[in-house]
Amino acid sequence: MIKIYEQDAYVSEFEGTVTSVNGEWISLNATAFYPGGGGQTNDLGKICGLDVVDVKQKDDDILHRVPGHSMNVGDTVWCSVDWNRRYDLMMGHTAEHLLFGGLKRAVPDIEIVKIFISPESKYVVVDRDVSWDDIMKAQDFVNTAVNDNLSVMKSTMGKDDPDVDNIRAKLERIDDDLITVVEIGDADVAACSGLHVRDTEELVAVLVDRKVSAGKDGYAIHFRVGNDAVAMSMKLANKCLQMIETMGTKPEDAVKAAQNLKQQNNIMTGQLRYALYCMIDDMRPDTVNGVHVYSGIFRINDKDVITEAFEWMRGKGAVSVIITEEESLSVYMSSGAKNVDCSEILKKVVTGYGGRGGGKREYAQGGVPDISNAKYVLHDMLDLVSTALKREN
Repeated sequence: MIKIYEQDAYVSEFEGTVTSVNGEWISLNATAFYPGGGGQTNDLGKICGLDVVDVKQKDDDILHRVPGHSMNVGDTVWCSVDWNRRYDLMMGHTAEHLLFGGLKRAVPDIEIVKIFISPESKYVVVDRDVSWDDIMKAQDFVNTAVNDNLSVMKSTMGKDDPDVDNIRAKLERIDDDLITVVEIGDADVAACSGLHVRDTEELVAVLVDRKVSAGKDGYAIHFRVGNDAVAMSMKLANKCLQMIETMGTKPEDAVKAAQNLKQQNNIMTGQLRYALYCMIDDMRPDTVNGVHVYSGIFRINDKDVITEAFEWMRGKGAVSVIITEEESLSVYMSSGAKNVDCSEILKKVVTGYGGRGGGKREYAQGGVPDISNAKYVLHDMLDLVSTALKREN
């Protein structure tokens, strides 16, 4: 099979001959459809006017999934790759090389964990958190390369080549003896089998628009490329200006102002938590059939404080019902009494008020959309608790 995409990634239309058919899957004597690799998702497009919904590599063959086709071995077919999609992926892949190269310059011992390039999302997962200052350095590095219009060249080298130490490569992941190398001017050299643009000016611009935790893998740094990056830059700039105006500060002081607001918010959150702790501590129980029943409605919600209080109350054999009022009602219940099933009681009550909830016999929680029902929800919960306790031996 001739893999046209290896010779020229800019070929999007071609003629091929069907060499095998297996249900919806067909293979051709030559294809420009890229099956995916190096973090880049596979191509889509059409064969004989029918949608190619998946492309994958099996051994040295490229398989194309074409639902509803009636092709036979030997048929000559006209094929077209979805060029706009393909070009977006090529831009994204080249941008990713430059972005990680920039991050490597800012944080020399950083390691790449995963790459994902699709039309919907483009990101690189690295093994640690990275400051926004370092991300900005990397982003500036990328856009300088874009402005310099560096050439993007592909070549191959053997694993035993002395120059292999000068490229970014995870040799243990490469099965072939030959390594495909992508060289972007003097900015970056890395092993890669993916598809790339010819010149960096084709990227237009690159923007890192968010950083999120990737759990045990590290942090995912999401980015945009091309006109999408330009449009998002303008949108984020406008949002930032609105925030700056709302905070009543200057653009150059915005970060410091936001840090001060965060600090103030942390202080206020701590004070509210303490206030809720005190209010719960002041609750006085009713006694039903010898069992203490604690209840209350509060305008402060902190699940950690409530859970801690519930553990103490449940350990004393008590039953507790707490409702908090915010945009909606949060309903919490715990029980140390054997005949009081929190899950059963809470579900029965909150569903009657258009809410949802669940949990276990000893602990359950849920929500009700209309806060005006707070006292009615509490009344019904306590009524069912009282009924259950009176059945205790």
